Amino acid sequence: MKETYRIPVGPQHPGFKEPMRIDITVDGELVVDTDIIVSFNHRGVEKATEARTYLQNLYLIERVCGICSHTHTTCYSQAVEEILGLEIPGRAKYIRCFIAELERIQSHLLWVGVAGHEIGWDTLLMYSWRDRETINDMLELISGNRVHYAMNTIGGVRRDIAPENVKDLREGLTYLEGRTEYYIHVITKEETFLNRTRGIGHLPTKTAKELCAVGPTVRASDVKMDIRRDDPYAAYPDLDFDVVTSDAGDVWGRSIVKTGEILQSIRICRQILDEIPVGEIRVRAPPKVPAGEAVSRCEAPRGELIYYVRSDGGSTPERIKIRSPTLANWMVATEMLKGVYIADVPIVVDAIDPCLSCSARVTITDHSTMKTVITSLGALGNQKQRR
Repeated sequence: MKETYRIPVGPQHPGFKEPMRIDITVDGELVVDTDIIVSFNHRGVEKATEARTYLQNLYLIERVCGICSHTHTTCYSQAVEEILGLEIPGRAKYIRCFIAELERIQSHLLWVGVAGHEIGWDTLLMYSWRDRETINDMLELISGNRVHYAMNTIGGVRRDIAPENVKDLREGLTYLEGRTEYYIHVITKEETFLNRTRGIGHLPTKTAKELCAVGPTVRASDVKMDIRRDDPYAAYPDLDFDVVTSDAGDVWGRSIVKTGEILQSIRICRQILDEIPVGEIRVRAPPKVPAGEAVSRCEAPRGELIYYVRSDGGSTPERIKIRSPTLANWMVATEMLKGVYIADVPIVVDAIDPCLSCSARVTITDHSTMKTVITSLGALGNQKQRR
C-alpha cells in the first residue's frame, strides 16, 4: 500500500533566502505533490503609492525588488509617460536599456552563484559573486549607487553616461564576457553541476505555455518569448540581439539560458555604447497627471513585468497594480517539483530565481458573505473605494 507523508519546508529554511513555505507530500524520497505559501513578507507597496506623488513613488517602487529595481521604475515610468503623452529623448531610452542590461547581468550572475550554493558547491558561489562586483562597480560609475541606482525619472533619466567612463565600461564588459564563457564551460562540462541539474525539475513546453510561465523559465522550455522582442520598448527596437532558448526544460536548461543571456546583454551594451545618440537625457514632466490609465510591460531579469497605473487627474495615482514575473512562475514551480527527490527541492525552486518580496499578496475576505473582496500586493484600506 502506498503511504505518503506531508513535510513542511520553511518559512525559515537555509535553502531559501527569503521567508516562504512549501508543504511537500512525499512517497519515500520522491515529491508527489506541493503547496507553496509565499506571503510572509507583505509590505503594502501598492497601497503606499496612493499616498505619494508620482515622483516620490519612483523611490518606493525601486524597492519592490533589490535585484531588478531599475526595471520596476522603467515599467512604472513608461506607464505614467503614456498617460501624460510624453515622449522621452532618444539618449534617455538608450541609457535606460544600458542600465537594464547591466542589471540583467548582475541578476543572472547572482543566480549562478546561488545555484552553486544550493547544490553544495560554494566555490561557484564565490567566483560568481566576485565577478558580480565588476557589474556593481560599473553601475556605481554611472549612477553613484551599487544597488538602487535611482536612474529613472518621469520624462527620462537622472544621470548621463559620461564620455570619460566609456573606456572603463568597455573593459568591464570584456572581463565579464571572458568570465561568462568560463561559467558556460563549467555548466556544460562539470560533472558536479550536470549530475544535480540535468533532468531535474522538468517542465515540458506544453505545460509551460498552459501555465503562462515567463522569462528564462519559459525560454528554457523551448518557448521563444521575450518582451524586448515581442513588445519592444525604450531603445530595444533599434538593438540587435538573440532570444536565448533551450529544449532541455530542466534546471540545467535554465542555467544555459541565463548564462547565454549574459552574453547577449554584453552584446546589447556594446551596441549602446557605439550607437547612443547625443542630446538631452530628460524632458520636463508636469506634477499632475491627467485622468487616464495605462499598462506597461518590461522584460525583467526573471521575466515579464507588468504595471497598471490609473490617474484621476491629481498629483498622486488613484491605483497602481504590479504583476511581477515571480508571481507568474509559482504555478510552474509546483509542477517542476513533482517527481524530484527531497534534496532537489531547493535547487528546483531557485531555478525560477524567485523574489518573495515581489510576489507577496494579501487576500481580504468579507466573512458575512464569505466572498473575496480583493487580492493585492498592497491594496489595503477603505474597501468601499474599490467597489
